[in-house]
Amino acid sequence: MNQPSSSLQNGLALIGRLLLALLFLPAGLSKITGFAGTVGYIGSVGLPLASLGAVLAIVVEVGGGLALLAGYRTRVAALVLAAFTLVASVFFHAYWSAPADQAFVQQLMFFKNIAVVGGLLVLAAFGPGATSLDARGSR
Repeated sequence: MNQPSSSLQNGLALIGRLLLALLFLPAGLSKITGFAGTVGYIGSVGLPLASLGAVLAIVVEVGGGLALLAGYRTRVAALVLAAFTLVASVFFHAYWSAPADQAFVQQLMFFKNIAVVGGLLVLAAFGPGATSLDARGSR
């Protein structure tokens, strides 16, 4: 059953997009300013082509974060960010193989990221709301 979007729904969609962007934009920008450290961290978990991975992470986080902020191609951006977050969680928050003193924190980070993936999938399913470039383009 489709019901017209309400002001509340559109406002919540906007706030949700802004809060999700607030997670990805600073993370991507910090990878730019600390590029060498990012490359080292990616390499430390055994991933190949760490420099390429760092560039890819920057593009996804900054580009996806800006897309969410503006509500531009929101569904695609949300799906890309969801896939990226899921893959990154498996490699960088592998609590199942972490040392005992780090396992609890890594488990928290892993499941926090899984919840973010859930929010991104909801955004991909239901769209960005009326306060978005996507909505302006469909008028």
